[in-house]
Amino acid sequence: MTQELTPRLTETPPGETAHTPGSATRETLEDYTLRFAPRHYRRWSTGVVAVSALGGIAYLADFAIGANIGISYGTTNALWGIAVFAVVIFLTGFPVAYYAARYNLDLDLITRGSGFGYYGSVVSNVIFATFTFIFFALEGSIMAQGLELGLGVPLWAGYAVSTLIIFPLVVYGMKVLSKLQLWTTPLWLVLMVLPFAYLLISHPESVGSFFAYQGEDGAGTPNIGSVMLAAGVCLSLIAQIAEQIDYLRFMPARTPENSGRWWRAMIIAGPGWVVFGAIKQVIGLFLAVYIIANVADGAAVANQPVHQFLEIYRDIMPAPVALGLAVVLVVISQVKINVTNAYSGSLAWTNSFTRVTKRYPGRLVFVGVNLLVALVLMEANMFDFLNTILGFYANCGMAWIVTVASDITFNKYLLKLSPKQPEFRRGMLHAVNPVGFGSMLVAAGVSIVCFFGGLGAGLQPFSPLVAIALALVLPPVLALATKGRWYLRRTDDGVALPMLDDFGNPSDVMLDCHVCGQAYERPDMCACEAHDAFVCSLCLSTDARAEHVLPAQTAMEAAPGR
Repeated sequence: MTQELTPRLTETPPGETAHTPGSATRETLEDYTLRFAPRHYRRWSTGVVAVSALGGIAYLADFAIGANIGISYGTTNALWGIAVFAVVIFLTGFPVAYYAARYNLDLDLITRGSGFGYYGSVVSNVIFATFTFIFFALEGSIMAQGLELGLGVPLWAGYAVSTLIIFPLVVYGMKVLSKLQLWTTPLWLVLMVLPFAYLLISHPESVGSFFAYQGEDGAGTPNIGSVMLAAGVCLSLIAQIAEQIDYLRFMPARTPENSGRWWRAMIIAGPGWVVFGAIKQVIGLFLAVYIIANVADGAAVANQPVHQFLEIYRDIMPAPVALGLAVVLVVISQVKINVTNAYSGSLAWTNSFTRVTKRYPGRLVFVGVNLLVALVLMEANMFDFLNTILGFYANCGMAWIVTVASDITFNKYLLKLSPKQPEFRRGMLHAVNPVGFGSMLVAAGVSIVCFFGGLGAGLQPFSPLVAIALALVLPPVLALATKGRWYLRRTDDGVALPMLDDFGNPSDVMLDCHVCGQAYERPDMCACEAHDAFVCSLCLSTDARAEHVLPAQTAMEAAPGR
């Protein structure tokens, strides 16, 4: 069934005025939570999108992570671990960031068509949602430490404050977040770089002390096991690429005129985030080593970012000013990252809930859920067992991200067994695809067993490598074994209009959804099974009786390179 039609163009961003029960009545408020991000809404330049995305990595957790692994394993092992982390994150982040920016989809929608299936990606979505509230809690804990130190606010109250101030900032999505990140980034950069630059210039001997540091037990002799344990903690940040993608999906269409700017913005704000993250981890370790060596009882607070900056500021300026600047830096950093954690977490939870229940409660409901879970973790004082939490989580995060990256790189581009253009709509995909879903479960399961010593003490430090290796190799193996037949349930969506424009960008032709009465762009639409009309992806997701969902094609064979 293929519908002929005359495309309808509109100057009004879709979803601005119409009211539809059970769907997003204001898409600009909901920020296209479950959808392709349409060109009519993506009015930001490549530079604005890139700066907004990079504003989300202003978190101070990198400083704590760098300090913790250095204190545990010594400077040399920590630096090599950070290097492993940076290389793995960049290589795995590149293909998924490119797909997000090119096709304007978040990572959940990309995951669906990259080996997981329509329902299979729910599991990976839960992994990502877990990442957002773990790191929200971590960042909120750091902010509470700053409020306690600077204003005397009790930790329990600081946890509540750091949670509650985020909610109103997240309500309007990208429209507000882009402004927040742009306005706060210059001040944040100055406050972060100042202490490091001061130490390098005024205390050059601190560089030698840094490289000589052997860890808290003095056993920091370089060895591959310690390097991989350090890398494992850092690699817990692998899911950060999903948060970068929540911004990158709003990139403008790539054209010959903006191609250079487009590629630079995608690389810097996509996989390039890890360069900034690695630098922050090194600085965090550098500041920790200096504090341990030069501040009385410094070892007790060397891994706390607020104390790291406070102690250096005190060397530069009067104590009250130093304290004020340390608190300002902490608050700015935590607000910048936690609006992103809350925003991305709400997208992830909403995606999963809507697919499973066929009900769409709205993104803001899950902003509240994410914040509540994070607050519980903070009150449980998760900061004290940070390394264990992050090391365990890294196995799950790596299994997911590396599996998707492997499917895009090998199955889409080399083997051509996976459809090159990402598919996310209900009815077009099988419920579960064993290629990606199976690869992720095996990679995560085996690496977690390894992490807890189930495969022997000698292999235990290498659980990150186990997760990476299995997630990299299994997708092409399973795609070949299944001949790619579990990727697409249908190859025809029933709409006789091209999906892409002349430059390979998603088409901006508008079509009316007969279910909700709103207009959406071509990539979001399918023909309706029950009516001679079109239906949008969200209405398909909430169709409890599958009345509008197109049936599977007979003698279906997945179409390579679609």
